[in-house]
Amino acid sequence: MILWNETMYFGDNVKKKHRRIMHQIEHGRFVSGIFCITFASNEANLFDILEAKELLFPYYKKRDVHIVGLAKGRDEACLLVRDMIDEIYQETGGFDVRKYFSNKQ
Repeated sequence: MILWNETMYFGDNVKKKHRRIMHQIEHGRFVSGIFCITFASNEANLFDILEAKELLFPYYKKRDVHIVGLAKGRDEACLLVRDMIDEIYQETGGFDVRKYFSNKQ
């Protein structure tokens, strides 16, 4: 199941089309070149960067995937993650990503 964070982060190339992209992902449609930034599947990590088409696999349909950001292309996704981590560290002085987003909602 796909869970969208209330406070989403978008890369510059996705900002104008984010509603359409989110709708396509939510309804299991193929979306090319879009990367989702999610909470890490391993609690010891901060984020996972997944290509949106990976969410079509049965593995992800059985799991909760909490998406916090969208970007077009892997490079933009990495830059967006960097900006997110910078913001989290500036505001909290640490890297507890899940706690930061739960407090922000």
